[in-house]
Amino acid sequence: MELCFGLFLFVALIPVIFAQDISHGSIVVDGTMTVAQTDDNFVCATIDWWPHDKCNYEQCPWHYTSVTNLNLSHPFLAKAVQAFNNLRIRVGGSLQDQVLYDVGNLKSPCHPFQKMKDGLFGFSKGCLHMERWDELNRFFKETGVMVTFGLNALHGRHKIKRSLWGGDWDSSNAQDFLKYTISKGYHIDSWEFGNELSGHGIGAHVLADQYGKDLIRLKKIINELYQGSQFKPSLVAPGGFFEEEWFVKLLQTSGSRVLDVMSHHMYNLGAGVDPKLVSKILNPDHLNKAAYTFGNLTHVIRRHGPWSSAWVGESGGAYNSGGAHVSNTFVNSFWYLDQLGMSSKYHTKVYCRQTLIGGNYGLLNSTTFVPNPDYYSALLWHRLMGKVVLSVESDASPSLRSYAHCSKGRAGVTLLVINLSNQTNFIMNVQNSINLKLAVNEQNISRGGFTHTLKKTFSWAGTKASNEALFREEYHLTPKDGYLQSRTMVLNGIPLEFTDTGNIPSLNPVHVNVKSPISISPLSIAFIVFPNFEAPACG
Repeated sequence: MELCFGLFLFVALIPVIFAQDISHGSIVVDGTMTVAQTDDNFVCATIDWWPHDKCNYEQCPWHYTSVTNLNLSHPFLAKAVQAFNNLRIRVGGSLQDQVLYDVGNLKSPCHPFQKMKDGLFGFSKGCLHMERWDELNRFFKETGVMVTFGLNALHGRHKIKRSLWGGDWDSSNAQDFLKYTISKGYHIDSWEFGNELSGHGIGAHVLADQYGKDLIRLKKIINELYQGSQFKPSLVAPGGFFEEEWFVKLLQTSGSRVLDVMSHHMYNLGAGVDPKLVSKILNPDHLNKAAYTFGNLTHVIRRHGPWSSAWVGESGGAYNSGGAHVSNTFVNSFWYLDQLGMSSKYHTKVYCRQTLIGGNYGLLNSTTFVPNPDYYSALLWHRLMGKVVLSVESDASPSLRSYAHCSKGRAGVTLLVINLSNQTNFIMNVQNSINLKLAVNEQNISRGGFTHTLKKTFSWAGTKASNEALFREEYHLTPKDGYLQSRTMVLNGIPLEFTDTGNIPSLNPVHVNVKSPISISPLSIAFIVFPNFEAPACG
């Protein structure tokens, strides 16, 4: 009877076995040299200004998640933020250049955002009351948030023609706001100037030479107001889409050591309504296009402003609130984690996800505050991937993406592997480049190339032979029930859901013998931690 059952089971599995390709190969991590470095708080999320009646494609997915009305006392919100242990939050977005601060000698009326036909982005000017600013800062302090706040860069200007705005920036309201913030002892890590006003702008734009002059003015204000302080916030700008000529002119006009961070925005998946979003996310050629922007910005900073660093100040994948049933599901993590890996290789110090909560692309659900799959992707990256970026090579197909960093807060190396293929199971040996060099020297191999050399080397990541049981930690991420657009992420076979007490679930790895190959199933993601990986670059 047992033999019959076993035969039945084998026959039943035949379609599954033969429907899946198996590809063997190797991944080589070079732990001898640092490729780039991120900030310790590389993972960042945004809180936007959009009110509940901001709608796209006959949907209104923002609900009450605005800076002005987000429920800061919701227990899920605090726990989700605290899990990061110092999450960076950027407060900003499209409407920030219409925000008035209800403090000091403000001469204009300070009313809530209202829909307005001729208003920028279809809304009137809005107001940040200091009572609300106090509430936000209490929340930030209680949850350990690092704050980046986006200032209104259009105040005092006027529209010249079409989307071009001219005139000097009126700094008086921002200066009063900074004075109030300092008087209350609120710790702001960085002030960002303007949102998407660079180049041709989105809704409005300002010429680079004018923008540069205004940055000099703002830098002077920051220096004066924070004089004698133990901590002086960084100055970040322009928070817009990269256009090389404009960014170069901004650095040239503002001059040396005025701008600490060049922030840019990335929405490389296109419109949220695009029916091809999923296919773009799973297309390695499409994902690779983002490297052009990252690489060019790196070049601009090195040549024209080496005192600055690069941030992705806002990125939601798909613009106009993200894609419904895509941006808030498992499949989006293929794009998101690939962006984190790729941007870090190009010296990006901080990557701000649009949004923490709000729209379809929030890390948290806009009404229930329950984490979407990308929340757990962000949390695992934050906990496992250190700031030192390492070089990785692989002989696998382009469908297998791989990134490596020194492990965070511990010895060793963490590898991120992303399998975009819907049918190939990759069986990979992870190699240490130190081993490869030893093997080449010892065996005097002069032929064969990359693949041949790999076959001559060890199948584990250390350099010292040992009979001890050495283990690695594996975190395999898949969608619930195999449905790519599931809103539930599965870690090592266990669905990630709030505990009965409303806490973030434990993110526990499985332990695997370090000498065994890694198996990456189709359409899955894995973080692999090698505690014993010899990597001189990791210190």
